[in-house]
Amino acid sequence: MTITAGIDVGTGCVKVALFEVGEGTPRWLGRAAERVRQRDPYRLAEDAYDGVLREAGLKRSDVAYVATTGDGENLEFHTGHFYSMTTHARGGVFLDPSTRAVLDVGALHGRAIRTDERGKVLGYKMTSQCASGSGQFLENIARYLGIAQDEIGALSVQGQNPEKVSSICAVLAETDVINMVSRGISAANILKGIHVSMAQRLAALLKGVGAFDGTVLVTGGLALDAGLVRALEEAAAEGRMRVEVKSHPDSMFAGAIGAALWGGFRHQKLQARAQLAIAS
Repeated sequence: MTITAGIDVGTGCVKVALFEVGEGTPRWLGRAAERVRQRDPYRLAEDAYDGVLREAGLKRSDVAYVATTGDGENLEFHTGHFYSMTTHARGGVFLDPSTRAVLDVGALHGRAIRTDERGKVLGYKMTSQCASGSGQFLENIARYLGIAQDEIGALSVQGQNPEKVSSICAVLAETDVINMVSRGISAANILKGIHVSMAQRLAALLKGVGAFDGTVLVTGGLALDAGLVRALEEAAAEGRMRVEVKSHPDSMFAGAIGAALWGGFRHQKLQARAQLAIAS
């Protein structure tokens, strides 16, 4: 058996996943997630990685392959680096084998990734850089409304008359929200409206990659936002898409999972190549 690690360095959070791979189903050995919060993400990633190893009773030398994704390619101790769309697709299929598309909604971007049953990427689209459909934008709005981040989803679900945010520019959208507050719109309806606007843009991305049916797994930092998942379900139904939108308790680790699994595959290929060279 081989031990591999995946490290996903995101804008808002660093995720680490440790696996034992080989014949049969890969086995979790450990995981960690740390919010960046103006800290050095690379030092944070290294500390989180060492912490996961300690909890698993392992040393760095026990790990055969350390794969990074996101912004992790500058970590000095990594073995290889994989693109985020590849790792989220593979991680999504690992978490839910029925997954045929992944919606990765992170701090800055939303991305739609169509995949096959093996985690091979078949299509990919991403929101524009200034789009208001991101985790950082939603966090800023929650802070303005005086709401804790973990309250956003539950409060949004309660919204009955959502006030949609029309602008795709995050700065202008925040101005819209300020105007809503001055008009007496409730926080629940403001958040519901933001989720509806985000969901419609994300559903358009899904259509753009040809994901019209099957399971869509939400990954990234907003994967456990119940309000966003509900809005995505409604947007898909309105768009007559035959998809089932799902989340998973470990959805935020999808990129790190995919990196670890692809790292295990790459390690096996390198080992086989080395043995072939010796034999010849």
